[in-house]
Amino acid sequence: MRAAIYCRVSTEDQEREGTSLQTQLKGCLDYCQDKGYDTGYRFSEAYSGLKLERPKLNELRDLVRSGQIDVIVVYCLDRLSRDPTHGVIVTQELEKHGVKLETVTEDVDNSELGKLITYIRGFASKLEAEKIRERTMRGKRAKAIEGKIPHGGFARLYGYNYDRIEKKRVVNETESYWVKRIYEWLVSDGLSTNAITYQLRELNAPTKHSQYWNRSSVMAILKNVAYTGKTFAFTTYQGKSIRKPQNEWIEIPGATPAIITDEMFQAAQEQLKLNYQKAKRNMKQQYLLRGHVFCQQCGRRFRGHFQRVQRKNTVAETRRYQCAGTQKIVSPVNRCTNKSWKADDLEALVWEQIERVLDNPELIITEVEKQRQDVDKEGVLEAELRQVERQLRALDREQKELLDNALRGFPESLIITENKKINGKRESLKAQKAELETKINASQEAAISLPKLEHFIELLRQKLTMLDFDAKRMALDMLNIKVWLDGNNVELTGVIPVMDDAIVTTQS
Repeated sequence: MRAAIYCRVSTEDQEREGTSLQTQLKGCLDYCQDKGYDTGYRFSEAYSGLKLERPKLNELRDLVRSGQIDVIVVYCLDRLSRDPTHGVIVTQELEKHGVKLETVTEDVDNSELGKLITYIRGFASKLEAEKIRERTMRGKRAKAIEGKIPHGGFARLYGYNYDRIEKKRVVNETESYWVKRIYEWLVSDGLSTNAITYQLRELNAPTKHSQYWNRSSVMAILKNVAYTGKTFAFTTYQGKSIRKPQNEWIEIPGATPAIITDEMFQAAQEQLKLNYQKAKRNMKQQYLLRGHVFCQQCGRRFRGHFQRVQRKNTVAETRRYQCAGTQKIVSPVNRCTNKSWKADDLEALVWEQIERVLDNPELIITEVEKQRQDVDKEGVLEAELRQVERQLRALDREQKELLDNALRGFPESLIITENKKINGKRESLKAQKAELETKINASQEAAISLPKLEHFIELLRQKLTMLDFDAKRMALDMLNIKVWLDGNNVELTGVIPVMDDAIVTTQS
């Protein structure tokens, strides 16, 4: 049997725990000798087991695909991967090419990680999609190394046009002028990103896609090193906004012409830090539900807002939650009219309900089982989503035909009436699409988090009365709590059940 040995560590602590690279290699070599395996390939690396993209693991997987080995030997299963989803991807790949996986210290199928991998393999459709994305990324990575920008949203950058033939960016003279102005306003004039956003709106600066400039678009321009002529691909992990270490980025040489100098970019980063520190000093209040409160009317998040009101000889100060859509900087027209909430009242109400539910284990177990069943419906939801997307594309074609008819001189009243009908259908379909995407995302999250959820909730219940602010924040994140506000009504959703009388209330 042709064997390949794979050893991995991620921290210095593992040296003391007896899982050093040397310990693993010796154990694997002794195992292979007992089995009579030919150990022609040996791989060792120091890398996080939560990442699928690892240099030595990639080399090992290339050997598997080329049929050069019959068995992979690891010291224990978590040396191959600590992420159950990635573990499934790798083990399925091994089975496809007829390669066995064996461990020195445990039985693969009966280990705790092995059981979890077996459980998750039931969700084949999700994992197959992951493999398809990975193969696509390999092709994009090859193009990047050749100096070509992978096509897609990454290629389209304000200040540039995308050359589809050369697969490179070329300067858009009109937009590049505004990029320079944005940097000058920040560095030379010391304007905040909000002030820059207002300037762009007042001067009617052209946008790339949206109707209005917003703060996030300005910040994206100020933080993107591509404007100095340096282009990097694959800077974040797939499907996440988490940045990879810079040594894992792939540079695409000569793909983007410079609009600003390196010195101007560095000065902008320093000014952004100063602006952030100033804003942080002014933000003296803590908001327990920050990032978890949403508006039922416009869909935007609620933000923490510290309100000061002058009353005769005193100043009343109150923490509140306010819909971002009520602010001019976020929504210049058609501002949201949803009410704000006193932070103390909302936080007390929400946490009270979480405590009530966590104190009832039977309800929790019922909900966990319900969500396990919901995961099985994911394929049906995805089929419904594809149907809705097809209907939206059909409406786009209808609207284009309607425009062609308008240009040919069809009666204006008829065109307006039909256009309203199409827009009405589109809004309804978009709402269906958003709902289906939410359900699919929740289903996918449940597939990964459910095996650990019951244990986490039990630990949480034991320390419920001793949780500090940071611990409560962690609990809200783990339980995926979302608070939906609609005027005086409040609704709580997440991976725990909510009692019927829990969160439908009236603001005092």
